[in-house]
Amino acid sequence: MNTAARHDPEMSRPQLYGGFGGFARPPYSQPTAYGAAPIDVGKASGFFARTQRQRLNVVPICQCFLLPWLLFCAVFAAVSFELHFTSPGLCWAVVGLALLAVALTAGCAAIGAWRKYRSAGAGNYSAFGVDAGAAHPPTWVTFLALSFLAAWVLAVVLGNMNFWTNMQPYYDYHNLNSHTSINPARMRGQEFMDAGRVLFTNNSVLDLRRSIGFRNLDTYCVAPITIRSEDQGTLLSLESYDFWAVGLDCCQTHAADFHCGEFDNPQARQGLRLLRDDQRQFFRLAVQQAEATYSIKADHPLFFYWVSDAGAEVQTFRDDGYRYFLIGMLVHFAWQLLCVTLAIFAFAKLGHFELGMGSLPSAVNSRSARVTSME
Repeated sequence: MNTAARHDPEMSRPQLYGGFGGFARPPYSQPTAYGAAPIDVGKASGFFARTQRQRLNVVPICQCFLLPWLLFCAVFAAVSFELHFTSPGLCWAVVGLALLAVALTAGCAAIGAWRKYRSAGAGNYSAFGVDAGAAHPPTWVTFLALSFLAAWVLAVVLGNMNFWTNMQPYYDYHNLNSHTSINPARMRGQEFMDAGRVLFTNNSVLDLRRSIGFRNLDTYCVAPITIRSEDQGTLLSLESYDFWAVGLDCCQTHAADFHCGEFDNPQARQGLRLLRDDQRQFFRLAVQQAEATYSIKADHPLFFYWVSDAGAEVQTFRDDGYRYFLIGMLVHFAWQLLCVTLAIFAFAKLGHFELGMGSLPSAVNSRSARVTSME
């Protein structure tokens, strides 16, 4: 007999000998002292048994941190910027490919979980009558699939919000024409159907005496743009008021108190076209109300926001769009970092608690092997 094996403290314990001949006890019950009843593993040690801490793999951690963030940035950019405006079909094709990547990752996670379920259920755990595969710990692939799905949903929602709020108006204004030296007394609205930004003549002003508001949940405020006479400084009455300054909730319904935009800025001579179709019909109703109230005529009214620098206002839309995109990238970066950090702690915690049935048979078999070698 081997001397090292003879003095091994674990090998000297009587529990390792399953009876006559030194054969190990079968793995379906835990060895006990002489005369004691066998103890069922599932009852004695519970479903989970404390084991040695497992080492976390750095590669999947980095993948779960970077890949969802990169997918979020790609989809967020595709939905937010020019691709969505010039080629909507291609934009949504990119979004669909990203969703396909999410689905493939989720499929890999599901297949991996099913294989673990099948392999664990057919292994040594079945000797104890416990379905060990139903309780296997989550993996980084599962975490990656959930992170991909969350990143995709957030990118689509936030990208659409950024596009319709900021980038869509910016691209629209750049695709419309700019006109200068517009004289409201001599020119008609039909001549400037493609106008996005207009510069009126120096003697163009707002006729606040003929402003009015139309109420429909919000108050739609309008004021005609007219000409001030150079000699007397009075406001001229026009044959047709086709150019109107507009605003939302900045006037009374039946009073001439228009205070929208830069109405009190003497340097304001420019107009930024109203682009929202859902508001245009209500501003037209306000113009019709002004026609009936002040006995004026508006053959083809065009609506503008009264500003001093229309170009700077257009650039504001672009700057806001890029700023919200950058904020979204940084916030999602921090969010993903937080999620990965919490997942690391969670998986490290799970590393202390593995299925006890998985370690016991191997331990018994190894001890049985040492008994055999000792003989």
